[in-house]
Amino acid sequence: MPGAGTDKTKRWSAQPAPIVVLVEPQLGENIGAAARAMANFGLSRLRLVSPRQAWPNDKARMMAAGADRVLEAAVLYDSLPAALADCSFVVATTARAHDQAKPVVDAAEAAALVAPRLAAGENPAIVFGRERNGLENHEVALADCILTLPVNPAFASLNLAQAVVIVAYEWFKTASGNKLPFAMPEKSAPAPKEQLLAFFAAVERELERVEFFRPPDKRATMQINLRNIFTRMRPTRQDIQTLHGVIMAIAEGRKGPARGGVLDGRQAELLRSLIVEHSGGRVPKERGPVRGLSRLLRRNPTEAERVLWHALVTDRRFAGRGFKRQTPVGQHICDFVSFPLRAVIDITAAGENAAAAQARAKRHAWLAERDYKIVTLAAEEIDKDLAGVLDRLDRALAE
Repeated sequence: MPGAGTDKTKRWSAQPAPIVVLVEPQLGENIGAAARAMANFGLSRLRLVSPRQAWPNDKARMMAAGADRVLEAAVLYDSLPAALADCSFVVATTARAHDQAKPVVDAAEAAALVAPRLAAGENPAIVFGRERNGLENHEVALADCILTLPVNPAFASLNLAQAVVIVAYEWFKTASGNKLPFAMPEKSAPAPKEQLLAFFAAVERELERVEFFRPPDKRATMQINLRNIFTRMRPTRQDIQTLHGVIMAIAEGRKGPARGGVLDGRQAELLRSLIVEHSGGRVPKERGPVRGLSRLLRRNPTEAERVLWHALVTDRRFAGRGFKRQTPVGQHICDFVSFPLRAVIDITAAGENAAAAQARAKRHAWLAERDYKIVTLAAEEIDKDLAGVLDRLDRALAE
């Protein structure tokens, strides 16, 4: 189904509709555009009175943009009286006052007049004039009422297809009971008060931590105002779940693999150096400190770690291979590890000191004894030639 809305798998509107009569249309393009407007709003009976160009017309078919059935069913007439011979009620469209004692209506009123006559089995018609000068007085005299539109009096002339689309729209709106073709889907039920109150409690708890409710004597009023903001929204269950996640993410700060942290890349490198220097290159045997330290390192990645992690989760060669960042393996914390592959990626910083190099060597030996494949990458190499690093890493993992 094309995105513009044309869907040939759906049924064409089959409700009775008025006849559209075009008097001496000058251009085939205008006839085609008018046919398209008719098809948009369920009008299919088109009558042409002495069109200026030959008929059938290729330009009309081109401008119809798929409304071929309207053009194929169009009937040609030599005169307007002949085109209206079997019509019981006629509406003449015009932008000029013709000084004739006939009811003057807008498009919506005309639709209201036509609808009951169609329901009674009559044959109403709506007549549109020439592009240049519209309908003549004697042609308007054939009508039962005059249809005009509220337009700029200094520029009242509409393109033929524009006039047809306005009238057709008002007709179809009346015929369909002003019912829209679709509405907003109900994807989540309204949030119950229990969920709202839990959300308010969480938000207010976090606001307390940052001393938002100041001065204290305004606290009650501020809480009521805050709750009323969300209550007026009439949120759904999903809305509250999403908002709760947003608030908690802001409150807890940035975290997670390579998503940033308190420290910048240079400070994160200094953090790793300090850990090695003050621990003698060893991590305590207790699992608690190991996991706490790994979370600290994970939340504060170096720039090289950040860049490489983004590549590992987006490059098809590595995505899905189970790599994790700053994860404990026994007593050691590895920059990147894939337990399914039993592979470790180690990043060496520029100017690494002797203590860090010794700790790294011990860690590599311990991992090698347990059949882990170890790939060492230099941080400066990742910064300068990431594509080359990834190619080398792919080859190393495949060996």
